[in-house]
Amino acid sequence: MSDETCKSQETRTSWRTRRGLAGAAALLLAGLAVAPAVAAGGQTHQPRRGEPVSVTLVADHDAAQVRTFLTARDVAAGPVRYGVRAYRLTYRTVDPHGKPTTATGLLTLPKGGAHRLDLVSDTHGTMVHRDYAPSVGEDFGRIPSYLNASAGRAVAAPDYLGLGRGPGLHPYMDTASSVTASVDMLRAARTAADRLGRPLTGDVYATGFSQGGQVAMALGKALRSGADRHFRLKALAPVSGPYDLEGQEMPALFDGRVNDTSGVLYISYWLVAQNRLHHLYKNPAEVFRAPYASRVAGLFDGRHQEEDVVRGLAPSVKRLLTPAFYERLRHPTGPLLTAMRSADHACDWKPDVPVRLYTADNDTDVPIGNTRTCARALAGQGAKVRVVDQGAVDHFGGFATSAPQVVRFFDGVRG
Repeated sequence: MSDETCKSQETRTSWRTRRGLAGAAALLLAGLAVAPAVAAGGQTHQPRRGEPVSVTLVADHDAAQVRTFLTARDVAAGPVRYGVRAYRLTYRTVDPHGKPTTATGLLTLPKGGAHRLDLVSDTHGTMVHRDYAPSVGEDFGRIPSYLNASAGRAVAAPDYLGLGRGPGLHPYMDTASSVTASVDMLRAARTAADRLGRPLTGDVYATGFSQGGQVAMALGKALRSGADRHFRLKALAPVSGPYDLEGQEMPALFDGRVNDTSGVLYISYWLVAQNRLHHLYKNPAEVFRAPYASRVAGLFDGRHQEEDVVRGLAPSVKRLLTPAFYERLRHPTGPLLTAMRSADHACDWKPDVPVRLYTADNDTDVPIGNTRTCARALAGQGAKVRVVDQGAVDHFGGFATSAPQVVRFFDGVRG
């Protein structure tokens, strides 16, 4: 699930080098900040979901710079044809309770190609620090945006609620609000791209990695159900998503299929975030052993680096959780089971578009069983699904191999 966790310090360093925005000034684009419109009679119109609040240029790279960015992160740059411009969008959406709020995301456009652009939705994996989000940090979270945009498509990459420059805390693994934030990001991208002189066709290609793989499947389901009449789903290509919390991901915390470092990070983040929505516990001491009970919520405030979070927690799930809650997690009931199942229906539908599910047999963050469960569920609805197993590589190796393949898959679908 993580866009940040790696199994070794060496790997973490190679993926996590945090850089300033490479030569791109963060400029508020004149004329694109959206002020409340005043209707006849002096009445201010009601803000709409997906309405842009501001559009800010955050990166401008030629094709050679995009290739350098990708190869420095061990990602093949074969699909690159154009340079890219990337913009942070601040837009209106709703929180998990349906109340108005704002979120941010990254809109990336090619510096070439067709005038009217197809749109890729890219949804990112687990991020604990808000500045890792695509619209803020120019690193791992921008790989799919730069790959797909440099191949000639627009890319909308939501930061999700509570990450990037959005207010509040991130409701980690809350599928419903991740989907609404993603749909509203598509709407904001449509408006912003039109104002930037690159209107969109309405065709949407959905991808995402890890946490974002699950979101991509759920977004496809929402679009197929008519979430917005302006957008037509054309293809789905999620990578290593946790599609089955109850049947695969949670059991894998206990049987060794998820490595200790990732398991501790994920379950802590999930419990803290889901407790705000499902009231899993009243006191952290019911769930977490000392001294972790007193610090765990603070570690997930969106301001801590992942390395600091990991250092502040136990070395294993068994040493993190109280014995009683450890057993509850192994045999969930009540609100705990409800929280798991609320994320477990992303694959319970029949896509009528090409679907490829990317995964890796040696993934110890999101084990391959998640993808197999999803493929069975989709096939059970009558959908044709191809599973692409990248073999004996880990979570991030699977992503690095899959990301350029996703671009070529989308190219083939478009024809």
